[in-house]
Amino acid sequence: CGAEGWAQDAVPPGAAFVAAASYRGPGNNDTRSNKALPILLWWSGSLFPHFPGDTERIDCPRGSCLVTRSRGVARHRRTKALIFYGTDFRAYEAPLPRLPHQTWALFHEESPMNNYVLSHSPGIRLFNYTATFRRESDYPLTLQWLPGTGYLRAPAVPLAEKDAWRRKGYGPVLYMQSHCDVPSDRDRYVRELMKYIQVDSYGKCLHNRELPSERLRDTSTATTEDSEFMTFIARYKFHLALENAICDDYMTEKLWRPMHLGAVPVYRGSPAVRDWMPNNLSIILIDDFDSPRELAKYLDYLDKNGEEYLKYLEYKNVDGIKNQFLLESLEKREWGVNDMTLPNYLNGFECFICDKENMRVKEEQEHKKSRGKIPAPRPHIAQFKHMGCPMPTPGFGSVEDLSEGDSWKEMWLQDYWQSLDQGEALTAMIHHNESHQGRFWDYMHEIFLKRTRQH
Repeated sequence: CGAEGWAQDAVPPGAAFVAAASYRGPGNNDTRSNKALPILLWWSGSLFPHFPGDTERIDCPRGSCLVTRSRGVARHRRTKALIFYGTDFRAYEAPLPRLPHQTWALFHEESPMNNYVLSHSPGIRLFNYTATFRRESDYPLTLQWLPGTGYLRAPAVPLAEKDAWRRKGYGPVLYMQSHCDVPSDRDRYVRELMKYIQVDSYGKCLHNRELPSERLRDTSTATTEDSEFMTFIARYKFHLALENAICDDYMTEKLWRPMHLGAVPVYRGSPAVRDWMPNNLSIILIDDFDSPRELAKYLDYLDKNGEEYLKYLEYKNVDGIKNQFLLESLEKREWGVNDMTLPNYLNGFECFICDKENMRVKEEQEHKKSRGKIPAPRPHIAQFKHMGCPMPTPGFGSVEDLSEGDSWKEMWLQDYWQSLDQGEALTAMIHHNESHQGRFWDYMHEIFLKRTRQH
């Protein structure tokens, strides 16, 4: 009896998914009962409770599915897709053996640093469908931190007020970071920059200045875009906007929030960030400068020349957003940010997977009916560019310059390359139809020995 045959009897009749209350949404003419629908299983159950129960019917544009977080249905013949949340995905905990009738879908809108397994080909190719920050993924989440053009057009604090702030002794540059020791190694760069220009640092990293009230010092105030907090940081001319990891299209509130406030982001993050900017002059890229000293000179020049500084805020004017690619991308995306008229991207991705699985079921039925004359549907496999991110590099200087005991080097370079081994180990286990997760570390050891022999 093959895996699929065995799976048919894995769940007793009357299990949760059969008894799910029907949720009828707008958008399709699917008259099938719940008992006939494909099942999508959220393997990362913590993300599922965007519905009241453990299992719900979703009605998508091209058909309906049952969505559940009940792992009891993992081996059922109707469970067509397993959906994983990238941050929670662990190669050594993956469900094995992998069943031939199931696709794996990846939802990962967070930083690449949360799981470097997904930045390597063997890791990302474990999945059939992806929703990541990369524009090349199947369901791109690239502009997840940008609600719309209105967010960018919000008025800036007048330059006269910013200059008055400077005269009170505040620096031209703000740094607000409490997550230290990250793959992008941003603190190393900022520490060097501080030698050449005043940077007011309020977070735990490189802390050199206190926020004016206890309320503002509460980290939840900063993360919820509290109006008092936003008013305070909007007075700065420049915000150091350094992502915690470097990868194409990985752009967070660190970039969009200063633009919303009318402070100029001094940015390091997505190497492709210019593709998404409202016009040709709206951010300052750290990597355009040979050194922190050269960057400091330029920031000082803009600080003293208001007319030149204000050119970086022209995107806030009427018709100031010139980038058609940005405008079209915002218009075309199927999901919204804080927009009740559109699905959120979680529900949107579920429906994307539901539609794909309904199409696959239909194509498999046609293949069977035709007795092989119509080819079976070919599996869709995720590609490196759906997530692939480069090896971390020091924030300032080169790896060769770092001392042997440097904590960043020991932590992040090791994590990056060990993650490649983990992806290869899980891939090998799937190819060998392994069913015992405990053998993962044996496979890891074999890969380690093989690599050692090669070198």
